[in-house]
Amino acid sequence: MSLNMIMNTATSGMMTAQGQLRVISDNVANVNTPGYVRKIGEQQAMTTQGVGAGVELTRVRLATDRFLQAASFNAGAEAARQGVRYELYDRIQSLFGNPSGGTDFFSQVETMFSAFAVAAEDPVSSPRRQEALFRAQTLFDEAARIQTQIQAVREDADGRLKSAVDGANMLLEQIEALNIEISRATVTGSDASGAESAQARLIGELSQIMDVRVSARTQGGVTVRTNAGVMLAGDGHATLEYQRAGTVNSESAFSDVWVTEPRGTKRALAESITSGEIKGLLELRNVEAPAAAERLAELVTRVADELNRAHNANSAVPASSTLTGRNVGQSFENAIAGFTGTTNIAVVNPQGVVQAQVEIVFSGGAMTVNGTAATPATFLAVLNAELGGQATATFANGVLSLSTGGANGVVIADDPDDPTSKTGRGFSHFFGLNDLVSTDRMALYETGLTGLSAHGFTPGETIKFRFTGDTGARLRDIEVTIPPGGAVDDLLATMNDPSTGLGYYGTFALDGSGALTFTPSRMPAPQLSVLEDRTTQVPSGVSLTELFGIGGGVRSSRADGFSIRADIDANPSRLALAQLDLNAAPGTQALSSGDGRGALLLADAGQRAAAFQAAGGAQGGAISISRYASEMAGDIGARASIAKDRRDAATTLHQEARSRQMSEEGVNMDEELVLLTTYQQAFNASARMIQAASDMYDTLIGMLR
Repeated sequence: MSLNMIMNTATSGMMTAQGQLRVISDNVANVNTPGYVRKIGEQQAMTTQGVGAGVELTRVRLATDRFLQAASFNAGAEAARQGVRYELYDRIQSLFGNPSGGTDFFSQVETMFSAFAVAAEDPVSSPRRQEALFRAQTLFDEAARIQTQIQAVREDADGRLKSAVDGANMLLEQIEALNIEISRATVTGSDASGAESAQARLIGELSQIMDVRVSARTQGGVTVRTNAGVMLAGDGHATLEYQRAGTVNSESAFSDVWVTEPRGTKRALAESITSGEIKGLLELRNVEAPAAAERLAELVTRVADELNRAHNANSAVPASSTLTGRNVGQSFENAIAGFTGTTNIAVVNPQGVVQAQVEIVFSGGAMTVNGTAATPATFLAVLNAELGGQATATFANGVLSLSTGGANGVVIADDPDDPTSKTGRGFSHFFGLNDLVSTDRMALYETGLTGLSAHGFTPGETIKFRFTGDTGARLRDIEVTIPPGGAVDDLLATMNDPSTGLGYYGTFALDGSGALTFTPSRMPAPQLSVLEDRTTQVPSGVSLTELFGIGGGVRSSRADGFSIRADIDANPSRLALAQLDLNAAPGTQALSSGDGRGALLLADAGQRAAAFQAAGGAQGGAISISRYASEMAGDIGARASIAKDRRDAATTLHQEARSRQMSEEGVNMDEELVLLTTYQQAFNASARMIQAASDMYDTLIGMLR
């Protein structure tokens, strides 16, 4: 071996050792840098014509363990998903208050019914009446506040979703830029470890936003996909698009999050991700928060309905001169049909003395007023004739009214042995003639309509539905046109026609109370919502969505619409706590101001089995308001607890995955110090070899002189 080869070999050893020392110093300097991946210098022997010619540092790579990295990314995505779900759902739970304090929303339900029980003990006490009304109004105000705040949580989730999309776009752009830099360094043999380390940190941030799968490219850099296979980066980068909804309410329709792959394919992102912050935000905004809002609305609706049931069985003293009902969302002919039982309409003077009384009997589809036969079309005319001018009944825009036009009052009372009933409500209750609680929208969807009833909508009007999958991605938007046939069966046939698209996803049907239900035909069940409703029913003026409560949005919106009837709120003496004595003959007293039996009905309304409808994942059925409130409180608490447990478990798993990844990829000072000593010695050995070669060279030169 020549001296030059010895010199070259030793020099290569020094250069390689020096390069390794640089790698080690970089590792040591970043020992506390979060996310830093340890560098490894790879070296190999050089040969010339089969003869050893020293050593070279071929490349500097990261100590990346792809399996541990993937486990960490997946665990991080799930931790982010569960973290944001718990954070936002915990806010929803806090809106209802702490049950242990006795001042939470659900405790207010019992407090209100207790206040009516106290009023029953002294029905002429104005302060007790005022207290009962105050408790009722407070409950409805609190429900409206909670409903508004739930929508605020959804709006917050929607805003954070937009921020997450913008953040993902920025990260994808940077990841792809580093791909180009890494590929260029790989081709030229330069050190790409710095760019690779930066890229790994960016991918880690991206994995918090959505689940990702990473694979190495042969030319350097990585390919990034979602776990479902959607290309995010590697040959160009994907672009995410999302348009915020603005102000969010119960009926807001949200846009899809779209992802356009590098080669131009556009698809809904929700179908392609299973975890990450975006997934958690979509689940909370689209499923969990609306479910809480729907259950709240259903509870408050039944509270109002049961109070109205009791109040319609009572009368104020003196009786009101005018009873104005609520909009029943249908024609009078439809509304009056289908009753059974007997009710009475009495006209009394301010002292409660009966001036006139008519008996209305519904039996087997027939109806009589004081024995005079009537039909749905002639009922009002016959009733007004039998009232003999003492009072007048009118029906306009879906609302039935009774008025004396003077100082006398109107009282409606069912026969205790044969009370009237339609959809589980008596005559006065069905029309809302003496409601205690009013609302500015349709709240009860048990219409009493049958398949043969005229629906009242104009042919050619349209309603647009949206179906979304269990991931929150839009499946299809479908527009339905009101058909020429005027019966409800004609409307249902069009809505259920598979050719329109609705029949592919499920079927609509009327139940025995005239409520419209949708039964999905696919599993998992698609979610139905209404995008646009251009229908208007004659004569009520309500839309198809409002009449039947189609979709969770319109049902949720009921929660902020209830209040104590304005005239009763202004004058507590108008609170109906007395009951009409049906045995009182004309000219005798039938109402007494000291009668508190009606207050007992109001107090007991919370224990009566109410017909709850399915809402927010909870099954409906006959259950008392008190029990429903208790179960709802437990369910919300349990969901928050489960969300917390899932977050804690996902966070622990992520920490364990990160710990294992860092133990493999992170900097170990002991190992680095051993390597530092090794390469220092290697450097010194190469230097000594150069010195020895130099001495040999000097000796040879000296021999030649």
